[in-house]
Amino acid sequence: MRQEVNFGKMIHGGDYNPEQWLDMPEILEKDIEYFKKAKINEVSLGIFAWAKLEPEEGVFDFDWMEKIIDRLYENGISTMLATPSGARPKWMADKYPEVLRVAPDRTRNLFGARHNHCYTSPVYREKVRIINKKLAEKFGNHPGVIAWHLSNEYGGECHCPLCQEAFREWLKEKYQTIDRLNKAWATTFWSHTYNSFDQIESPSPRGEMAVHGLNLDWKRFVTDRTVDFVKHEIQAIRDGGSDKPTTINMMYDFQGLNYHKFADIIDIVSWDNYPQWHKKEEYLTAMDDGMQHDIMRSIQKRPFLLMECCPGATNWQPVSKLKRPGMLHAASMQAIAHGSDSIQYFQLRKSRGSSEKFHGAVIDHYGGDDTRTFGEVTQVGETLEKLQEMTGSHTPAKVAVVFDWESRWALEDAQGPRNAGMHYKETVEKSYYAFRRLGLDVDMIDMEQELDGYQVVAAPMLYMFRAGFEQKVRAFVEKGGTFVLTYWSGIVDETDLCFLGGTPAGLMDVMGLRSTEIDALYDGESNVGVPCQGNHLHMTESYRCTNLCDLVKASTAEVLMTYGEDFYEGMPALTCNRFGKGRAYYICADFEQEFYNELFRKVTAEAGVKRAVTHIPCGVDITTRESGQAVYLIVQNFNRKPVEISLPVEEYPVWYGSYDGTIGKWETVILKKEK
Repeated sequence: MRQEVNFGKMIHGGDYNPEQWLDMPEILEKDIEYFKKAKINEVSLGIFAWAKLEPEEGVFDFDWMEKIIDRLYENGISTMLATPSGARPKWMADKYPEVLRVAPDRTRNLFGARHNHCYTSPVYREKVRIINKKLAEKFGNHPGVIAWHLSNEYGGECHCPLCQEAFREWLKEKYQTIDRLNKAWATTFWSHTYNSFDQIESPSPRGEMAVHGLNLDWKRFVTDRTVDFVKHEIQAIRDGGSDKPTTINMMYDFQGLNYHKFADIIDIVSWDNYPQWHKKEEYLTAMDDGMQHDIMRSIQKRPFLLMECCPGATNWQPVSKLKRPGMLHAASMQAIAHGSDSIQYFQLRKSRGSSEKFHGAVIDHYGGDDTRTFGEVTQVGETLEKLQEMTGSHTPAKVAVVFDWESRWALEDAQGPRNAGMHYKETVEKSYYAFRRLGLDVDMIDMEQELDGYQVVAAPMLYMFRAGFEQKVRAFVEKGGTFVLTYWSGIVDETDLCFLGGTPAGLMDVMGLRSTEIDALYDGESNVGVPCQGNHLHMTESYRCTNLCDLVKASTAEVLMTYGEDFYEGMPALTCNRFGKGRAYYICADFEQEFYNELFRKVTAEAGVKRAVTHIPCGVDITTRESGQAVYLIVQNFNRKPVEISLPVEEYPVWYGSYDGTIGKWETVILKKEK
């Protein structure tokens, strides 16, 4: 049972690796001095410290860590203590080679790197259990330790014999009989029928990769294995006597794991954010960044932690671009606006050697506190102290976008209608961006979550229908909700078998149409959507579309736009169907962003979605957080120059920042209405 987590303060801190400096004790004392000056109140400690905690098998050294945790606590600095499972020590790999991962080509890895270990290995699980339990016994109830940071950026997969057997057992539990599996995977195609579960192997470039049901179930298995390993780590901590909350740090647009499966396992979601600021106009990066924040917040629908961001330049991106003055503060405030209760950095002190020695840090190799980065980090810390009362406040979204990991896995493995780019993420972004341009808070949900409570739900390119989603949509629209579906949706079931009898399967009456064919356009090719005269939304502009054009046959749906070119000129390009008390819209083609902006502006107005600010300049981001006592309206300007904007200061007085009808470049203003 997950805990409700509220640390009572905005966390400001990050990854700290003092084990690199144990031979220089003066460094720790200087760091503490700097931390206090920068208003840093937390460190994430012990990540990748296994070799220092257990230098030889069964020989543990926690004294150095105890001294550091004590010293930090004496100075008002909390610790999020990591379990060290992200990288195993050399002695373990040498003595127990089974802990090392096996690649898809069935080659066992050599020692090295991170996450190069098997989640199934009994040896690895036992070693992790031992050290986690000992850490919990030693530090789990230390007043300075406020949470457990499990491993680091879980990811990757292992194809060793142990994992192969575990996969077969997983399949047996799911399908019960081999006949059911063969039917679900359509193995009669290419004569791939299995006679027993023992014959099944994971996908490999040296073997089977064309059975899409196998590929999909393998990805699900990898998520389940990782979830099970996280449970294993948590159980060791609990058995060690600690009930402190747990988190795992997730990653940007990471496709290797279905993060929704961790929602009930960990107590609080956290993630690592490394946008490439200044590569394009900042408001475009901010929009993408905001969507990722909202994905993470929506997993548990409550505040999350920004576990890592870079205070300077990263060293692993193609170009190590410096953040321009003011950008760190703007990005930090955006995370808070979208639901984070922390700003944490990688890293607090720059490493002297190895792969991340040039990665940005609060304290660099120079070692002083008079750097530009240190000054900007201090500014963030000072601001967070002013925003303490927002800690734990929630985001009251009335619109949602469906962003489903498993459907994406299947869609991108489907082999058609475009193999050179289905553009799933980009299509999702168009719906998200259109909502955000209206200043609306957006939940990013998957098909297993409920639709109750929303006024408008958009489901872009929902290739797979699973988890009873069709029934949820039907009930949602019947009761008065507005649902927006796009082309290439409802094509396959949860095992990637094509639906028979027409698509979108189970929703043809709700949508008032049937999809008949889909035309894949070459790169550079386009069509146009032309508004129908007298359409009820009063759409008046024509819009270009690319990539995919769905050819549908309308039954009860009103045709709002038609195609203007090619052999399907005059066929529906946008429709609306009244069903029960609600409406169901169908977008037939991959339209440009401006189409979405106009459509969603009119659809949300029709649905009665309330907006705090009605005229929002391009590049201005408006987000809401709400507590039991107040509503906070966070307004940010991500343009490279000041903008004029009319804000409802009579209803929402200015609480933070400066506003005189204009908001400065990359500035943040927070309005607050008492309840």
